[in-house]
Amino acid sequence: MRVPVLLPAVLIALLLAACGSQVPRRSASTETITQAPLPVSEKGNEVALFALGLIDTGYRFGGKNPEAGLDCSGMVSYVYGQALGLKVQGSAADLARRGRPIERHLLRPGDLVFFNTRQRSFSHVGIYLGDARFVHAPSTNGRVRIDRLSDTYYAQRFEAARSFVD
Repeated sequence: MRVPVLLPAVLIALLLAACGSQVPRRSASTETITQAPLPVSEKGNEVALFALGLIDTGYRFGGKNPEAGLDCSGMVSYVYGQALGLKVQGSAADLARRGRPIERHLLRPGDLVFFNTRQRSFSHVGIYLGDARFVHAPSTNGRVRIDRLSDTYYAQRFEAARSFVD
């Protein structure tokens, strides 16, 4: 995995900037912003920061480590294991069943966001970063990347949010 020299510094700066403020709530229809009542989680920040280090890692169906490639649930399992020593395993649907349900407007960095991307509930998962952004390992374009919950594709397919921290 080749990472430009400035990329890690820029990603950390973006994460810290997002973590320094409260998480906004965005309504899909009006884009109004209200303040989230929960403080940012230290463990969640660890998860989000570790996930940012995987940007541009190659995709591989069933992949569970960056050297071989990652799929969405493999990325989540790897990140939670490395960042927190927490064993979080299984498919995206398995993770959705095990996590603590949370409302979308209460998302904090490190929480998981779930989508229906294959005509099947909970078929894709990502790690929320803050500011309506999440990191995930999509099969499309074959690389771990950051997208926004408000992007048309993901906004139409968002299903739920779950937490494994605090």
